[in-house]
Amino acid sequence: MRNVFFVLFTIITAGFSASAQSSKQELTDTILHKDSAFWKAYNECDADGFRKFFADDVEFYHDKGGLTLGGDDLLSSFKNNLCSNSHFRLRREAVEGSVKVFPLEKNNVIYGAILSGEHIFYIIENGSERPDGQAKFTHVWLLKNNNWKMERVLSYDHGPVAYTNRRKEITLPDKILQQYAGTYTGPQTGKMSIKNNQGKLTLQIGEKKFILYPETENRFFSKERDLVFEFVTDAKKQPTKMIVYERGVVVEEAIFKNK
Repeated sequence: MRNVFFVLFTIITAGFSASAQSSKQELTDTILHKDSAFWKAYNECDADGFRKFFADDVEFYHDKGGLTLGGDDLLSSFKNNLCSNSHFRLRREAVEGSVKVFPLEKNNVIYGAILSGEHIFYIIENGSERPDGQAKFTHVWLLKNNNWKMERVLSYDHGPVAYTNRRKEITLPDKILQQYAGTYTGPQTGKMSIKNNQGKLTLQIGEKKFILYPETENRFFSKERDLVFEFVTDAKKQPTKMIVYERGVVVEEAIFKNK
């Protein structure tokens, strides 16, 4: 009899567990779909599409821009600050793997959800795009009259975009590394020293040292910032200068001085 009770209990609780998991997955899918549609409207400066996702009494907290109360005031800010200039736009992109959905329940009934994560904003200006900043966000979605609306929005911890290196390091023979060693002088940075240190190029500026990782035979990169160092050589494979790129733009041309 005890075994029968145990089997029935297992079947019933397993059913409840599967049902709960199913409803939470449906909630996650719903909120992520709503979130995707909302940010599409944001990126396209679709004012009507933007407004419909907010409750009339929404509270928007921004750690740099202050508090905005009400959907209409939020819409006005969106139009006047972000979408008033056709030559200037912001594009938002979620940080991969950071977005999570947490259900809000009462008496085992889902009444809302918390959506949180991190995102990056890019400035689109005169046909070019550049990263502007990174922040965390928390959105409280509530279900009222079968409609999902954002009731509370928090945007915080704004700062520079965290750099993620996607360049691939290769291995170069010691002979090639050694040919780039020496002193270089640039108008922006001044004196720089390049050394071959146990199979790695190191760049020293004053007291600071950086490791340069080879991407090709004459191009090296930093893993901490989007910096590329290109060595230019003459017909005898002797270095003449080092060109430094940041985010693809030349920021320094340092002339080779001596070994």
